[in-house]
Amino acid sequence: MMLSRSVLDVKVVDVEKRRNPSKHYVYIMNVSFSDSTSQVIYRRYSKFFDLQMTLLDKFPIEGGQKDPKQRIIPFLPGKVLFRRSHVRDVAVRRLKPIDDYCRALIKLPPHISQCDDVARFFEPRPEDLNPPKDLTRTGSFEPSFFTCGVLFALVLVSAWTFITM
Repeated sequence: MMLSRSVLDVKVVDVEKRRNPSKHYVYIMNVSFSDSTSQVIYRRYSKFFDLQMTLLDKFPIEGGQKDPKQRIIPFLPGKVLFRRSHVRDVAVRRLKPIDDYCRALIKLPPHISQCDDVARFFEPRPEDLNPPKDLTRTGSFEPSFFTCGVLFALVLVSAWTFITM
């Protein structure tokens, strides 16, 4: 059974450190739906991995299990073993590949892109609507590449505005 709305666009915009139930990073995504609404959602890498395993199991032909040339389900960046000091680096490096994965996923034929598993993955959850307050952003904020780019752009616009006045 498919839900009444589908995902039109996904943009993975940043990563954020969480501390409960244990230290981990979540990917921040802006999701636009067919009912003209949009929502910010947060997902751990492990949830992407679980979705990928479910899709490959549910759609073996589209996953290339019988013939790799028939694979249309996108590849997800693999699990990585790393020292604790590199956790943020890995999360930031995965940002673009996970964004590419999400964008490719929602462009698949409707029997995959609009299946219950994909729809549920992108549907807002209670923790998306009321995210925890113990975030890196409210404490010792560690800017990501995305945030640094936005700040740099703001500085350039401010400087340009000052110079041209």
